[in-house]
Order: sequence, then C-alpha cells, then structure tokens
Amino acid sequence: MMGQTVSASRTILTQPMGVTEGNLLGNVHGGVLMKLCDDAGAIAAMKHARRPVVTVAVDSMSFHSAVQIGDLLTVRAEVTWVGRSSLETRLVVTAENLMTGDITHTNTAYYVYVALNARGEPAQAPPLICETDEERALFEAGAARQAQRLERRRREQPVDLTNHADAS
Repeated sequence: MMGQTVSASRTILTQPMGVTEGNLLGNVHGGVLMKLCDDAGAIAAMKHARRPVVTVAVDSMSFHSAVQIGDLLTVRAEVTWVGRSSLETRLVVTAENLMTGDITHTNTAYYVYVALNARGEPAQAPPLICETDEERALFEAGAARQAQRLERRRREQPVDLTNHADAS
C-alpha cells in the first residue's frame, strides 16, 4: 500500500458564525466548534485513507478564547499519525473579526478516526509520509497520544446502565 503525505490530507474549512450558532452571551457554542472540527478532521482523514471514516476519539479539546457571533471561523486539519486503521488529525481553529482583521487562535484539538471498508469494518489506512522535521515530531507525539489513549481504554471499565434504579 502506497503512503500519503501529510500535505495531501490538509483541509481548510471556513464558515461565518451567525446567530444560530451562538448562545445568549453572543459566543458560539462549543458544540458547534466541536462539530466543525469533526467535519474538517473527517475530511482530512478521508483524503488520506480514500475511504469512509468514523470518529473514535476526541483528544485535547481546550478552548483558549471565545468565538463571537459575526466572526469568520477557520479550521485547519491535517493527518498527524496513522496506525493500521486509525488516523489522528490535528485541528487548529482561529476566529477572525471581519471588521478589525484581528485573528485569534481559539483552540487546537486532536481527533481520531478509523478507516472503514465497504462492510463498515476497520480497514487498513495508507502509511503517513512525513516530509519535514515538524511532521516527524507531530507523528511521534501522535504515536505517544495513541499509546496513552489505548492505555486509558484498557483501564476503563464498561458501565452497565440497564439495571440502575431511577433516581427520581
């Protein structure tokens, strides 16, 4: 299977933030930002794998500053790490005030996807070709994050909610 470069997966999603995306304070809902990150990340992962993908993890989603209604939101996505069927994408989000031109970095996040075959089962993704020192560093950091995710998953105990009494 031939590999794909990081640059082949790069995706930019840009959208103005209107009143339907906002809360009572004039800020954009965090869930709206998470959905747009998921959209951009999935596109980057599909460009890399050339297959459908599903989201399996959201990692490191911290909001550094609010996005205001009226801002132009930009999500930049790229694949940073690839395992057998898993792909990690880095998402960098900025908000631009169109009246002043000020651009604010609002957050960086990492989302993980699994490539699927025609039956909806995990499928092998092409290897990632890192061409720069920065890409190689992001790949190594992604591999470390994946090891941490797998360790957390191994330690998590499934919770059976079917036999819990109603607390009301």
